[in-house]
Amino acid sequence: MAVVSFVIPIFNEEKAVQAFYDELLGALSDISIQPEIIFIDDGSVDSTWIILEKIQLQDDRVKLISLSRNFGHQAALLAGIEKSSGDCVITMDGDLEHPPEIIPQLIEKWQQGFEVVNTRRLISGSQLPFFKKVSSAVFYKIFRFLAGLDLEPGMADFRLLDRRVVIALQKVEEKALFLRGILQWIGFKQDIVNYQVGDRIAGSSKYSWKKMLQLALNGITSFSTIPLRLATLLGFVFSLLSFSYLTYAAYEWLFTDYTAEGWKAVIGLLLFLGGVQLICIGIIGEYIGRVFLEVKARPSYIVKIDKGFENV
Repeated sequence: MAVVSFVIPIFNEEKAVQAFYDELLGALSDISIQPEIIFIDDGSVDSTWIILEKIQLQDDRVKLISLSRNFGHQAALLAGIEKSSGDCVITMDGDLEHPPEIIPQLIEKWQQGFEVVNTRRLISGSQLPFFKKVSSAVFYKIFRFLAGLDLEPGMADFRLLDRRVVIALQKVEEKALFLRGILQWIGFKQDIVNYQVGDRIAGSSKYSWKKMLQLALNGITSFSTIPLRLATLLGFVFSLLSFSYLTYAAYEWLFTDYTAEGWKAVIGLLLFLGGVQLICIGIIGEYIGRVFLEVKARPSYIVKIDKGFENV
């Protein structure tokens, strides 16, 4: 019987975690697998960990990881994946927006020979805030253009990974992983299952616009140097325009009686060029910052407590 590991990062979900666990068991009741259920508490400050410990006492298939602080969703996923021991790994959120009822479809695809089974959420306009919907669409278009990877809109961190993919992922030594991108880069035989977003039991999404922006920047700077090339191109373009203008001004001063006017335009041009320069410096700074973080070689996460793995 196949062992399937479920990796579920949790952050301040005291009102949802028990309901999620119950629905997960319901979805697994008709599947002939041996489940390994790994909850990762990503620095929760409510009673999430207490509830998880109660669940683990009642079910020895449940294993727990508590991180020393909130390291972020991607790091929590990585912590669970690295601790997993199943023939395949299913990663999903514990708020029921990733519906457990499609798990049999993921496993069926895996049994058909697919080594990465991604999911793509289907959302009506009323289910997603306008800003998040637009920003998500823009990001995926920019990412595909810059990185050259086929990352489709609506793809989430709800997916199945074969053990061979997990082993390949563990060889990647980047600290700020963008899992959606890196799994496309790794390759293997992949497929997609569509799903309707489930209703969140309680609370709200922990992914603020700030975290989404950080994730987008990590994704783009991890897979493309095109922004650096665009900064260089902008430098060449404005240098050429400046040289052309200086040549024109010198010609007028030497060979005509016309005196150039328009100091307001000159000041505006200087401010515009200064803004472009600062943007280019910022782009370069993002890449230098990534190099700085990678060189320090700090771990992506620190485990404070783990429970249930002693039986492995």
